Amino acid sequence: MAAAAPAAEGVPSRGPPGEVIHLNVGGKRFSTSRQTLTWIPDSFFSSLLSGRISTLKDETGAIFIDRDPTVFAPILNFLRTKELDPRGVHGSSLLHEAQFYGLTPLVRRLQLREELDRSSCGNVLFNGYLPPPVFPVKRRNRHSLVGPQQSGGRPAPVRRSNTMPPNLGNAGLLGRVLDERAPPSPSGPPEEPGIVRLVCGHHNWIAVAYTQFLVCYRLKEASGWQLVFSSPRLDWPIERLALTARVLGGALGEHDKMVAAATGSEILLWALQAEGGGSEIGVFHLGVPVEALFFVGNQLIATSHTGRIGVWNAVTKHWQVQEVQPITSYDAAGSFLLLGCDNGSIYYVDVQKFPLRMKDNDLLVSELYRDPAEDGVTALSVYLTPKTSDSGNWIEIAYGTSSGGVRVIVQHPETVGSGPQLFQTFTVHRSPVTKIMLSEKHLISVCADNNHVRTWSVTRFRGMISTQPGSTPLASFKILALESADGHGGCSAGNDIGPYGERDDQQVFIQKVVPTASQLFVRLSSTGQRVCSVRSVDGSPTTAFTVLECEGSRRLGSRPRRYLLTGQANGSLAMWDLTTAMDGLGQAPGGLTEEELMEQLEQCELAPLASSRSSLPSPSPRTSLTSLHSASLSGRLGSLSPPQAEARRRGGGSFVERCQELVRSGPESRRPPTPAPRPSTGLGAPLAPPKVKLNETSF
Repeated sequence: MAAAAPAAEGVPSRGPPGEVIHLNVGGKRFSTSRQTLTWIPDSFFSSLLSGRISTLKDETGAIFIDRDPTVFAPILNFLRTKELDPRGVHGSSLLHEAQFYGLTPLVRRLQLREELDRSSCGNVLFNGYLPPPVFPVKRRNRHSLVGPQQSGGRPAPVRRSNTMPPNLGNAGLLGRVLDERAPPSPSGPPEEPGIVRLVCGHHNWIAVAYTQFLVCYRLKEASGWQLVFSSPRLDWPIERLALTARVLGGALGEHDKMVAAATGSEILLWALQAEGGGSEIGVFHLGVPVEALFFVGNQLIATSHTGRIGVWNAVTKHWQVQEVQPITSYDAAGSFLLLGCDNGSIYYVDVQKFPLRMKDNDLLVSELYRDPAEDGVTALSVYLTPKTSDSGNWIEIAYGTSSGGVRVIVQHPETVGSGPQLFQTFTVHRSPVTKIMLSEKHLISVCADNNHVRTWSVTRFRGMISTQPGSTPLASFKILALESADGHGGCSAGNDIGPYGERDDQQVFIQKVVPTASQLFVRLSSTGQRVCSVRSVDGSPTTAFTVLECEGSRRLGSRPRRYLLTGQANGSLAMWDLTTAMDGLGQAPGGLTEEELMEQLEQCELAPLASSRSSLPSPSPRTSLTSLHSASLSGRLGSLSPPQAEARRRGGGSFVERCQELVRSGPESRRPPTPAPRPSTGLGAPLAPPKVKLNETSF
C-alpha cells in the first residue's frame, strides 16, 4: 500500500541529474531520470523532487501520482524529447494535465494549437458580429424612445456586421450593468442582465431580447445590419418575443412592422419604423401566464396552456381574449390559427375575420377534427399545397399525441363540408410527441425520449400527398439537448431545436448538447446528417439561437440566404451562413461522434435520474421538453430486474449506457482533473440507456 513519507525519507532534495526516478502514475509504472523531470523550472516535478511537495510512495518505493497514466505517457515523452506526440489523447485532456504539472512550454504549445484551430474571425461560415448594445434608460411612460438611444449624451455605437469588434472590456452593455441586477422572474431565479435570452427574425429584421430590454436590427443592402430600435428598460425580465416585418408600403402604415415582448400575463407591443425608432402601441393582459407569443400576419397571438387565447388586430386596434380547451400545441397556415388541445380536438380560428361575432364580441372558434382515441394533441403541423384550377386548395395536417401516436389527416376540396379525413397513422413513439413537421418531401416527428426523431419520405402526385406508395420510413436518430435543472439563464425558450426552414426546402435541427456550450451542431431534419458545426468566436456560451430566412438583394443573380443567429452570454450576436453550409452538404460527418459527445458532457454535471413517470409535466407548444425526456425513461429504467441492472453496471451495452454509468459513478470520474475546480451546472435531463444500440449518428 502507498504510504506518505517525509521528504528526507523519500526523494532527496538534491541528487545527481542521472539518478533514475521510478513513478507510479495511476497504477502504471514509469522510469525516467531526474534531469528529464526537472529541466522545466517551477514545475510539479521540480517541486516534488526538491522536497517542497510531500511524496506518496507505493510498496516498491516508487513515487505515487494519482493521475491518468494514458495522458501522462505523451507528457513524459515531451519531457524526454521536447517533441509533442499526442498518441490519440484528446487535446483538451492533454492541456488540463499539462496545466496541472505546470509544464509552461507544453501548455503554450497546446494553447497555440487550439488558437490555430479556432480563429476570433470564425470560419468560412461566419457572416457577422454585433456587439452588445448600450443599456437603455428605464421605461417611464407608455411611449418608448424614438430614434437612436441616448446614454450619457452620446449616441449608441453600432458596428457593421462585416467587421470584428475591438476588445471592449467592460464597455457597452456589460460595463453599464455590472452593478445592476434584474428583478426576479415570476417563473424562475434571478437572471444575468447582459445575456441574450431570445432571438427571432422575420424577412430582413432581427429582434434580440435581453433580460430587461430588447433591440431590433434591420439589414440594409449597402451598410449591413443596423440598430434601428431599442426599447426602454422594463421592470421585469422578458420571457417571450415575437416579430413581424411586412413589405414596405403595406396597408397598415406604421403598424406594418411590430415587435412584442411578454412575461407572466403582460404583453407589450411596439410599432417599428423602417428608418429607425418606434413607438409603444399598448400593454395587454392575458390574465394567465403567456406560453406562446407569435404573429399571424399582422395579428398578434398569445396563448396559454390553461386554454386562454388573446388576439390583437392591427386594423381594428382591438384586443380580444377567448376561452377554449386547454392548449397543448398550435400552428398557423395562412390566416388560420389551429390549436391542439388536451381533449383530442383540433380547433381553428380565422384571425382575418376577427372579431366575427360582433354581437357577443367572441372569436369564432370551430372544432376541425377530434382524435379517434381522444388523446391530447401535443404537436401540430399544417401544410397548404399550392392552389391549382383542378384540385383547389388541399389542406394536410400532421399531429402527434400524448400517447406517442402520429396521424396525418387531409381535407379534399370536394369534401370541405364533411371535414378532414384520417389518412395515415404511425405508432412508433412510446413517449409523448413534442414536435411534428409536415413538409413537401418529409414527415418529421420528435418525441420526449431525449428528442428521438423519426422521419418518413412523403410521396406526392401533382403537389398533393399520395397513397401510392405513401409515406415510407426514412431515418431514426436523436437530437440530444440537455437543459439546466435550475433553469440556467432562463433561456430555454430561446433554445428550440427546430426544425427550421421553409417547408418546400431542406429543414435543419440546431443541437446544443449542454446549457453552457459554445458550440452548436446543425443537422438535417430528414436524416440527422450533420450540415456543419459552429463555435462562438469570442468563446462565450451560446444562450439563444434561431434560423432566419433572409430575402435576397435586388442585385442580379442574388438569392435568398439562410442564416443561423446565435446570441451569447456576453450580449453579442453572431451570424452564420447556412446557405453556404447547405451547398457543401456531404462533406461533414454524420451526427456527433462519441468523442464529441463526451467533450460536450465534460462541461457540466449530470443530475440524477427522476424516480417516477408520474412526475411528467404537461407538454407546452413548440418548446424543447428535455425535462420530459429523462422522466419518461425513468419508469423503464426502474423496471429492470437485478440481473439486468448488474449487467449494465459492469460496463456492457451501448455508448449511452456507458454515459449513464458515468453519471452513477460521480463527476470526478468523467471530468479531467484540473488544479482549480471549475464551477458546475446541474442538468435536468441525464442520459438514459435505450433498448437497442445506437450508432455514431444517433446523437
